Parts: sequence; C-alpha cells; structure tokens
Amino acid sequence: QVQLVESGGGLVQAGGSLRLSCAASGRSFSSLTMGWFRQGPGKEREFLATINWNSAVTSYADSVKGRFTVSRDNAKNTVYLQMNSLKPEDTAVYYCAATPRLLGSGWSAGYWGQGTQVTVSS
Repeated sequence: QVQLVESGGGLVQAGGSLRLSCAASGRSFSSLTMGWFRQGPGKEREFLATINWNSAVTSYADSVKGRFTVSRDNAKNTVYLQMNSLKPEDTAVYYCAATPRLLGSGWSAGYWGQGTQVTVSS
C-alpha cells in the first residue's frame, strides 16, 4: 500500500508560480515511478509528467513542457511539481500518482492522491 498526500495548491495570478508536493508513505517510495496529473472543470484527467525512481528519466505533456518541472527527493519520500508561467487554463485539481502506466484505454496508476486545487486568475 502507498498513501499519497498532495499539498501546495492555491490561488495564483497568471504568470505566477507554485510548487506542489506529494508526500508518500507505505511501500518503498524510492523504487517507484511517480507521476502528476490534473483534472480541470468539465475535463478528463490529463497526464502532466512522470519521473522514474532515480530521477534519470522524466517525461512531460506538450502542454506543460518548458513550464513545469517534476523532481523528487527519495530521502524525504516526496515528489514535486514546480509550475512556472501559470495560465488560467492550468486551473485544475492536481493529483500525484504512483506507478502510472499508459494503457490502451488511457492512464492508470497503482495509487492516487486526493488532489490539491490550483486556481490561476487572469
């Protein structure tokens, strides 16, 4: 079992920055690929980024590439999402996930956090 708790969301003006954190407990965090996703109002859950166990491999959605950066600190059992140059369309609930996988039907994950709200005002 893995428990994930996101934090760091809030209200920010367009062009601003936020850093989200996801604290993990339970099964060995340092061996897990982690991911970030979001779900905007009336939209489906959207993939944002993944990071492998030792931070050697990261991947990003085109919509956030160059603006968002995923990182992790295995000593703190935490994964981060640094978000810069935020836009109103980035408004969503942001989720972290453990062991995300892209299947034919879409993204799946072994474990999900409860989400944290990010609101970007224009």
